[in-house]
Amino acid sequence: MLIFAMLLYAVNLVRFLNMSKRKNRIYYLLLVFIIFSLGVIFVLKALEDNIIFFYTPTELMDPKINTEKRIRIGGMVKEGSVLKSDNLNVIFVVTDLKNDTPVSYNGILPDLFREGQGVVAEGNFLDGFFLADKIIAKHDENYMPYEVFEKNNL
Repeated sequence: MLIFAMLLYAVNLVRFLNMSKRKNRIYYLLLVFIIFSLGVIFVLKALEDNIIFFYTPTELMDPKINTEKRIRIGGMVKEGSVLKSDNLNVIFVVTDLKNDTPVSYNGILPDLFREGQGVVAEGNFLDGFFLADKIIAKHDENYMPYEVFEKNNL
């Protein structure tokens, strides 16, 4: 609303100054560009705190990455690495087949979560462990109805 009011004020100001049509067009374009740029800057500033970056275990080895902020790590759940306890605490290792990152999660795991399957964990690092508070299990894109799957595996 404020931007619209500013635009109306600028239009009336340009008319008041009684400039040529060519100069009017240039000033209109300049004004629209400035208002658009300000809008983009405001949106980017508002979203700056909500951006969560995604890394693989190999990319986490880079010392330039700020691991104190909230991040996402993704890769495969390493075979034989899942340790479950009675109180919903799970420890597993995420690998990208080059490097590994240990992950600790307290909660109910998604149904598709298993060893050798893709996973994305969201959280923070603490004492060498990635403390995840959200786990997203990934699956392959090869959807097959159960009836077709049964016929192919017989």
